[in-house]
Amino acid sequence: MGELFRSEEMTLAQLFLQSEAAYCCVSELGEIGMVQFRDLNPDVNVFQRKFVNEVRRCEEMDRKLRFVEKEIKKANIPIVDTGENPEVPFPRDMIDLEATFEKLENELKEINTNQEALKKNFLELTELKHILRRTQQFFDEMEDPSLLEESSTLLDPNEPNRVAPLRLGFVAGVIGRERIPTFERMLWRVCRGNVFLRQADIEDPLEDPATGDQVHKSVFIIFFQGDQLKNRVKKICEGFRATLYPCPETPQERKEMLAGVNARIEDLQMVLNQTEDHRQRVLQAAAKTVRVWFIKVRKMKAIYHTLNLCNIDVTQKCLIAEVWCPVSDLDSIQFALRRGTEKSGSTVPSILNRMQTKQTPPTYNKTNKFTSGFQNIVDAYGIGNYREINPAPYTIITFPFLFAVMFGDLGHGTLMTCAALYLVLRESRLMAQKNDSEIFNMVFAGRYIILLMGIFSMYTGIIYNDCFSKSLNAFGSGWSVKPMFDTLNGNSVLQLDPVVDGVFNGPYPIGIDPIWNIAVNKLSFLNSFKMKMSVILGVIHMLFGVSLSLFNHLYFQKPLNIYLGFIPEIIFMASLFGYLVILIFFKWVSYDARSSRDAPSLLIAFINMFLFNYDDPSVKPLYRGQMGLQIFLVIIALACVPCMLIVKTLVLRRQYLWRKHLGTQNFGGIRVGNGPTEDEAEIIQHDQLSQHSEEEPEFNFGDMAVHQAIHTIEYCLGCISNTASYLRLWALSLAHAQLSEVLWTMVMHLGLSTKSLAGFIFLSIIFCSFAVLTVAILLIMEVYCCIFVEYLFLHCSFTYGQSSHAI
Repeated sequence: MGELFRSEEMTLAQLFLQSEAAYCCVSELGEIGMVQFRDLNPDVNVFQRKFVNEVRRCEEMDRKLRFVEKEIKKANIPIVDTGENPEVPFPRDMIDLEATFEKLENELKEINTNQEALKKNFLELTELKHILRRTQQFFDEMEDPSLLEESSTLLDPNEPNRVAPLRLGFVAGVIGRERIPTFERMLWRVCRGNVFLRQADIEDPLEDPATGDQVHKSVFIIFFQGDQLKNRVKKICEGFRATLYPCPETPQERKEMLAGVNARIEDLQMVLNQTEDHRQRVLQAAAKTVRVWFIKVRKMKAIYHTLNLCNIDVTQKCLIAEVWCPVSDLDSIQFALRRGTEKSGSTVPSILNRMQTKQTPPTYNKTNKFTSGFQNIVDAYGIGNYREINPAPYTIITFPFLFAVMFGDLGHGTLMTCAALYLVLRESRLMAQKNDSEIFNMVFAGRYIILLMGIFSMYTGIIYNDCFSKSLNAFGSGWSVKPMFDTLNGNSVLQLDPVVDGVFNGPYPIGIDPIWNIAVNKLSFLNSFKMKMSVILGVIHMLFGVSLSLFNHLYFQKPLNIYLGFIPEIIFMASLFGYLVILIFFKWVSYDARSSRDAPSLLIAFINMFLFNYDDPSVKPLYRGQMGLQIFLVIIALACVPCMLIVKTLVLRRQYLWRKHLGTQNFGGIRVGNGPTEDEAEIIQHDQLSQHSEEEPEFNFGDMAVHQAIHTIEYCLGCISNTASYLRLWALSLAHAQLSEVLWTMVMHLGLSTKSLAGFIFLSIIFCSFAVLTVAILLIMEVYCCIFVEYLFLHCSFTYGQSSHAI
């Protein structure tokens, strides 16, 4: 249980793996996920390592699988994902996998190539069919079609004054519908109006064989005279990417050609259907196993990447690896190595040898499905040093509770709890569905966080006595209007006076009295209550964060950090802001309803405490001796600043010099100085070396002074700014209450104002609007806002709880 509050104890181990068993052993270690391999070849290029060819082969297989996956998604075929975790294939199975993927890729590429060629041919035949039909209509509509046909009658040579009959040529083709206006203007300008253009739209869109998109095209026919205009027309058609098709001049030839085209289209359509059916069968078969193939290939690739981190001994028969692993999991690692050795068929067992090192191990915190979300929240600010206190267990309580302080509403908390409970109870089925939505996956990963936030919101909703902006009168109000009934008849906004006998009968059993929901001064009362509560919770939260650093200093045996770090920090915060919390409780206890009007302002008193201003007669002291105690506390807090700023740096410098010279100098065998003896110096030196790395960095007084100054200034200013930052608890809590009240008053109250049958229908519509606005604004937007503010509170509290980083 202790490992939950502190990172796992890690050790550096050396693995000796036989070459035949190395692949299977690394595979088993990867399945349990309890080791971190170190790179023993940092100076070797990645292209010069032993298993680089195997990595390339795995990358090539992964590329082929991505191509197959892309084709499956393009065909809108669902990929089967059963959640299966297949075993890693043996190295000898890589050839079979490569052959399978190569065959599948080549088959799909061949099908795609043939299908594209068939679709291109089908498109051309379809366009030709539309051209033959439209051109026949164009010719039929003309008044003198004989002028467009080539005359076979020759002129009589005895009649020289006769001219040859008019001969017009034409071209027909297809062009994109959006290019028709520009195409027509270009023909008119280039040919100077000496061409005649007819065009008609093709009603059905055509499929582009290259992209698969639907395109709209038009059929055109251009009449001209002479070869010069013919060349110009063809160049213009080529520039506008128009496709020209041969069109017979006689109606009989066009009719015969159209019949042949229709027959070829029918045959081609049948071939296309068969090709598409075959492609669908291939893709459907691949969709059943593509996920399993992906897992196998990527596991193989990860294994070879890991093997490239190992060293190979001179005999080329053994691989040497170094891993970081938890001490508590050494037995599981040994068992995994035995399984890998047996699976590979090797008779030589793998060896795990623990190593002594002075390097700092990595930080590893064990998590489960409940604690992983909270651990991720903490790690978002930074990962603690090795064996430091882990704030995640405390965050399980503080994070939902502070959220609930801002989101305290019994009704909204119940809705949030029900939504989170649904995700928790159906987590197995939802995990198997493999939803690709990033927002859903984020919410699903934090389902236990949302569940606790909802439960805590229900609790604070009871404390605030707030349910969809309305109060619940479960135990009866503690206030009575009977003694002031006559006075209240003529003064509807007159406040209840608790001093009058019989008006106030006692406090409400739990939470806030429901009569405050209809009080005129409700907002003033809640402002005062929630603002003071925010300061109290904030100071307690920050003091708790500072207290965590004490456990780190005790564990790492750093008394200097306790005496010149933790104690001044806790005294500084307690003397100023801890004293403010005490004043809040003292004022609540000391002043009753009769004397509350004479109570001094805590804000003015706290400001005067820093300014040493005690001459203002309008500010009465809260208790006797207040001036002396406050001056003493301010002086103590100010005295802690140079202690953290200067004294710690000087002591660190003295300790460094003492370790360097060991406090003694030998001149002719005579010990000079007051330092330790030689035996003591050896013990001290051994202890110091065991706590530091092999090469201790040179002590730099300037860098250490600047670092300590930054830390001290950040801490002192942070105490002030972070205390003010916790007032967001008050602000967001009031904002949530006001938004709920606005929704009820402006939406739901409108529907409840009518009592007829039409009002019931109107109320149903209004309730739907109220529900949608409640979920969209209060349960989504405001929850995200509160969670963002919650991250700031984590930073405020746990910044002080870690010795080397901010969380």
